Amino acid sequence: QVQLVESGGGLVQTGSSLKLSCEASGQSLAGYALGWFRQAPGKERDFVAAISWLGSGVFYADSVKDRFTISRDNAKNTVSLQMNSLKPDDTAVYYCAAKIVTVRGMAANDGIPYWGKGTLVIVSS
Repeated sequence: QVQLVESGGGLVQTGSSLKLSCEASGQSLAGYALGWFRQAPGKERDFVAAISWLGSGVFYADSVKDRFTISRDNAKNTVSLQMNSLKPDDTAVYYCAAKIVTVRGMAANDGIPYWGKGTLVIVSS
């Protein structure tokens, strides 16, 4: 079992930056891709970004490409999401996820076994 706990959410203004973190515990994450998803009120949970086990592969949703950066520290079992140039459309609950899959496979959001409980990001206009 893998437990994931997100942190770093909050209320920010348009154009601001925010960094989310997710700490994993439990079994080894060796081989696991880690990803971020988000769910806005009344909408489905959407893929945001994913990073491979060794960090050599990353993949982003078009909506966040060039604004968000995903990174991971396997020594600390953490994955982070640096979010810049935030927009009101980025308002959502952000979830961390883990699965043994490619980064593009993570984006498919199919059968992901481990999820965090989410952290809320609100971007005011």
